[in-house]
Amino acid sequence: MLLERFEEKGLSHYSYAVGCKEKGQIAIIDPRFDVDIYLEYAEKNQLVISHVFETHIHADYVSGARYLATRAGATLGISAYDKGEKYEVNFPHKECFDGDTFQLGSLTIKILYTPGHTPEHISFLALEGGKPRALFSGDFLFVGSVGRPDLIGKDATMGLAKQQYRSTKEKLEGLPNSLEIYPSHGSGSFCGGGIASRPFSTMGQERLSNPFLKPNITEKEFVDLILSRIPLRPDYFLLMKNYNSCSKRCQLISTIPLELVDFKKKLEKGAAIIDLRDQHAFSRRHIPGSICIGVGEKVGFWASTAVSYDVPILVVTSDPLTVPDAFASLARVGLTNVEGYLKGGIDIWEQSGEKVEKAPEVSPQELNRAEDEVHIIDVRSLGEWVGGHIEKSRHIPCSELSGRLDELPEGPLVFVCAGGYRSILAASIALKHGRKSVAHLPGGVMAWHGAGLPLTI
Repeated sequence: MLLERFEEKGLSHYSYAVGCKEKGQIAIIDPRFDVDIYLEYAEKNQLVISHVFETHIHADYVSGARYLATRAGATLGISAYDKGEKYEVNFPHKECFDGDTFQLGSLTIKILYTPGHTPEHISFLALEGGKPRALFSGDFLFVGSVGRPDLIGKDATMGLAKQQYRSTKEKLEGLPNSLEIYPSHGSGSFCGGGIASRPFSTMGQERLSNPFLKPNITEKEFVDLILSRIPLRPDYFLLMKNYNSCSKRCQLISTIPLELVDFKKKLEKGAAIIDLRDQHAFSRRHIPGSICIGVGEKVGFWASTAVSYDVPILVVTSDPLTVPDAFASLARVGLTNVEGYLKGGIDIWEQSGEKVEKAPEVSPQELNRAEDEVHIIDVRSLGEWVGGHIEKSRHIPCSELSGRLDELPEGPLVFVCAGGYRSILAASIALKHGRKSVAHLPGGVMAWHGAGLPLTI
């Protein structure tokens, strides 16, 4: 069996190539938006992509399945169990029913119907010589957890949680402990709560350590546990469900440099600005209204929480070489309406006489002296917050801030996170929405604690 895992760290997403090395035939399972990575892999290794499979209609990223199948001339296999559901695929594909098999040389791919995370969810069991070798479990079974059941809506959540219970009992029974488990997400994904950090596992390991696979767990215990672990649902998830079930396909965006005059015209028409520079550079000067999302793996995720999908996007950066990766990261969450980046960056903007804005930084000592005069907003996750926070701070996770701006108190604000990445993002969101006295703590809670100042639980 040939097996290759592809990781998109920003979304904690895994996709796979699996097949027969001898025959040079592979399938791609749950491909991401930018599909060239799979085509290049196949070409480099002299392989043919004969099949492209989806475990379900994804909510957290833009699927590349139908586009990859077209590019590769491959069969596109999608669950047959979406009929009449809230999200139903409306483009041509091969329907996959429970028990169906596909032959890839000496490897057999068997379809397992595993509803629960979504009504149509299927998993792919790879068999070699008739023996189970690997389970590509999508969002049905994670390492240490299972998929959340609430993405269709509140009315369906309880029923899907019970389906998830039945799927774990019926579809995993009899599978050998040696079976390798390859999920579509790892730790950090919002598709399930309590996902372990290991990228893969075995059936035996999961039976020992995954609380949802305890031998005598009742349906009620299972449902109570899964509902207690449901993480925040990012707003863009529903947009992705709609996109991935429809026939529309957005193309990858070109990294177009814009002259200042063109940049300004687009800005005047209502475009949003994402500034990819680091927290210190943004603090010193930035174009008013910019959202600071430092370049890195999670540009797309954080942009999805802070930027409207209804407006064009402009980018500011100090290094044009970072632009292609940032544009791809945006596209993976459906933000494809990016019109280009400012040629010359913030320097050309300021040199032309245009106004710049600051986002003041405060030191731990300064914040400690002024904590009775400012409102400290901690934008870390709930898990980080309960582990220790500044005593007089308020908690609003950064991923929820855009929808909770009305909860910000009147008066001076100082945003705090773990190290500064999210606090400058939060500060820029507040500034964009009209708040005036806004600052942030570089180095975050780590700097506060490092300065010998106390945290409370």
